[in-house]
Amino acid sequence: MSRPRLSSAKSKGRRIRSEPKEIGPPQGLRQHRFMGVALGGGKTDKTCLSVIEYFPEHRKLFLSRLFDRIKSENEVSSDLQVHRLIEACPPPLESVAFDVPLQLPKCIRCTKTCPGFEECTEPEIQWMWKQFHNRKGKSPPRLFTPYTERCVEQYIQTELEEPFHLSHALGANLGPLTARAHFITRRLKAECVEVFPKLSLWRLVMALNLAKTHLRYHRHWNGGEESRAAILERMIENNFAFIYDQDVKTLVDSPQAFDSFLCALT
Repeated sequence: MSRPRLSSAKSKGRRIRSEPKEIGPPQGLRQHRFMGVALGGGKTDKTCLSVIEYFPEHRKLFLSRLFDRIKSENEVSSDLQVHRLIEACPPPLESVAFDVPLQLPKCIRCTKTCPGFEECTEPEIQWMWKQFHNRKGKSPPRLFTPYTERCVEQYIQTELEEPFHLSHALGANLGPLTARAHFITRRLKAECVEVFPKLSLWRLVMALNLAKTHLRYHRHWNGGEESRAAILERMIENNFAFIYDQDVKTLVDSPQAFDSFLCALT
């Protein structure tokens, strides 16, 4: 069923042109589907899901579906709602990308007799010790905790072009969401991948030659809508992706929906 089209989307005075040169996605061509999930708490309505279709012959991206504010309904949990939406996606579904950790820290996964991480010889723990000692000369770092954090959190913070700060997989902020992601993904047949939307956004902003302020403020309550609108406007102007007008408005209004789009895009 085709969706109605709106003339434009607005965000605090900014007018977004969302009519690409070619109207609608290519028809009758080979396509690949990618899903992105920005996961909120299981008792909230902050979970969003995006579906992107890619047409390799034309190198075109199309945001085909956007589910905002997924929540529990009566005795049907929001976890089951997410699961059903993913399972209902027609093939070919290449992958489902989540914005929360899908792998637990090494010490939680380890089944060996534990000598304590001070004496541990596992490669991941040894790498963390090396990172810790490398940072000692700059400022007194806090000792790592390999039962809450993974190597990837340290790597993203210290080894990339910018110091990105990724919360610990089982820290106070991400712990409940990590548990929820594992509960949902263990029943899925599709390949599931983990995405850090802020890093994806950084690379996207650089590719589109946008100001870095759009990266730093895209989730802020003050200025976030303008940043998201500017990013989407540049994507549409460059014919980077086809997005329905009503979905543009949702992506501008909702940072969660925007992150689900980034996950699918990644």
